[in-house]
Amino acid sequence: MIYSVVFLPLLGAVIMQAEMKELLVLLLCLLISCASIAKSQYVHEYDDCSLDHKGNYSKFPKEFFFGVSTAAYQVEGAWNEDGKGPSIWDTYTHLNPERIADHSNGDEAAESYHRFAQDLIALKELKVNFYRFSISWPRILPLADTRVHNQKAIDYYNMMIDKLIENNIEPMVTMFHYDMPEELTKFGGFTNDIVIKYFRYYADFLFKTFGDRVKKWITFNEPFDYCVPGYGNGDFPPMVHAPGVADYLCMDNTLKAHASAYRLYKAKYSNLQNGKVGVTISSRFYYTNTKNVGSENIVDRAMQYSLGWLAHPIFGESGNYPYTIIEDITSNSMKEGLAWSRLRPLNLHWSTIIKGSADFLGLNYYSSRFVHMADPPGGEIPSWEHDSRLKYSVDKRWKRAKSDWLYCVPRGLEDILKWIRDNYNNVEVYVTENGWSDDGELDDTGRIDYLKSHLQAVLNAINDGCKVTHYTHWSLIDNFEWNRGFTEKFGLYYVNMTSKGKERVAKKSAPYYRSVIESRKVPSSDNFV
Repeated sequence: MIYSVVFLPLLGAVIMQAEMKELLVLLLCLLISCASIAKSQYVHEYDDCSLDHKGNYSKFPKEFFFGVSTAAYQVEGAWNEDGKGPSIWDTYTHLNPERIADHSNGDEAAESYHRFAQDLIALKELKVNFYRFSISWPRILPLADTRVHNQKAIDYYNMMIDKLIENNIEPMVTMFHYDMPEELTKFGGFTNDIVIKYFRYYADFLFKTFGDRVKKWITFNEPFDYCVPGYGNGDFPPMVHAPGVADYLCMDNTLKAHASAYRLYKAKYSNLQNGKVGVTISSRFYYTNTKNVGSENIVDRAMQYSLGWLAHPIFGESGNYPYTIIEDITSNSMKEGLAWSRLRPLNLHWSTIIKGSADFLGLNYYSSRFVHMADPPGGEIPSWEHDSRLKYSVDKRWKRAKSDWLYCVPRGLEDILKWIRDNYNNVEVYVTENGWSDDGELDDTGRIDYLKSHLQAVLNAINDGCKVTHYTHWSLIDNFEWNRGFTEKFGLYYVNMTSKGKERVAKKSAPYYRSVIESRKVPSSDNFV
């Protein structure tokens, strides 16, 4: 047994001074002590989409803010109006309709470009503190750079921002939410480091144009979720299939583009505008189904290969990718006969720029998984799946949403917030997305259950010392859900996508969320009106 080896010197000393009975007791204690190393928080207990209150405070703090979110391509429509340039999602959906579940696209979507007044009514009804929306890069800069400014797009976003502020709703702006200008595909998109300069120009224009009123900026939304599908397995535009290479370049260049925009803001705009700039990273939390020694290392490995990949260089002590990832990919690259690593560690120049390059961490959390070591590793060689040597599973008892990847695991949100607290010096966290999908029914009790349990998770984390200050429900309205089209609905408000007026109709979850915002408490799901 490994325990007898580990504690042999100690046992040897005790043997000389104790009876055999005392030795057996001591050995048993040592074994129990070793076994307890496996952190119990990593073994998930079934919770049936519910979570008990923990801690002293039953209300959210006064400095906590509630909001909702959308993204430009998913709600705006008007894909080729008023001088807008094409995005990669315009091109992708037009040329490959079979890749979308219902062969739809975002050409019209919820028509928020023409119907923001209806969205504003919904926002006012909810009484949210802030509205997180994204600006369409190809709408405002059709050629991706500053050669052409689209004044009608500038007017539209100015109108949005001004109307929000007039109604005491703070604008929180995402600069990039998947819809890269088609123009950039000529240069390889995010695999070419020239994208760093293009994004810096774009960010500079946004800061200069809107920064007098926008005080909370998110540079990128979910880099992992557009890099791996877009440049790894080819499931998203621009449909590059180069796993373990192009997707890693995408994440590397995204990280550098983010940091460049952040440093620009601090040098040029921060003193005058006094805003905050962060980045949003999506991640699940991971659990094991065993209490064996070492299980916590598997969980940590899974977290590093998801959240840590982009968070560690910014918020970690090293200013670089997690050591585990660097070591794994370097080793695998050598085994594959390469003379270089497929993931280059950040050099001192970039490490200095990237480390500390965010005022907050935006977290998109939807669900969790069980994690196991894969032996042999799965996936293509090379690929993220093969490099990570991990495989995932779910508890079949977990409540599932319409989306086949989404299960209700509220404890995962509480635990991932604690993991961030413990690993990244309790950085300020905005929960920038969290939501539940269904068929669009107005009596959406499943969404209420999900909301209730996940809001409780956030409150529990706050009570446990986590510096989480914002909660954002995805989404304000039903919208175009990427490859799933309009087959999955996340909105607090139903939108009839086939009607001429695209009317917004409040679902049962809308007054529930409003009751949370008004009371700053988590009410029961059957007593909130």
